[in-house]
Amino acid sequence: MAEKDQISAFSREIIDFQRKNHLTDTEMALNSHVSVEHIHNIKSMREMPDSSVVATLKDYMEHKPSGK
Repeated sequence: MAEKDQISAFSREIIDFQRKNHLTDTEMALNSHVSVEHIHNIKSMREMPDSSVVATLKDYMEHKPSGK
């Protein structure tokens, strides 16, 4: 899979997660401890996130506590 396709797929994953859980970028940033700027840039495909940011966001999305 090309790098741009990977970014696009991860961007879609974040957007779908936020819709499902009714989260804004700010709420997701506060809960996941990833900056809102990183989240914006990943979603708009302006930034290739490093592996630690991807791991942090994926971990948060997989283990999101109720109400957060």
